Amino acid sequence: MVHEFAMIEVLPGKEADFEAGVRRAVPLFSRAKGFRGVKLHRVIEHPGRYHLEVEWDTLDDHLVHFRQSEDFQEWRRIVGPFFKQPPEVIHTDVVVE
Repeated sequence: MVHEFAMIEVLPGKEADFEAGVRRAVPLFSRAKGFRGVKLHRVIEHPGRYHLEVEWDTLDDHLVHFRQSEDFQEWRRIVGPFFKQPPEVIHTDVVVE
């Protein structure tokens, strides 16, 4: 399993709108090939910062199948207007549990 982490900074005052947009967009992820789960974390010390965690079966499920889909374009239409800057995205695998 691959974990995608997107570090997202939201425009000041748009936090509630962004969170509502992510809730609305969850079905876009849910129907993607290889999707396992999604969580949105708000950084306590910096309320305008979020970490979006998405679990995928493979890296290609995210980078190829989802990123090149219309659902990804719709995701960006829903939440993109709230981004202060482009998200930083990394992928990890668990090496110790």
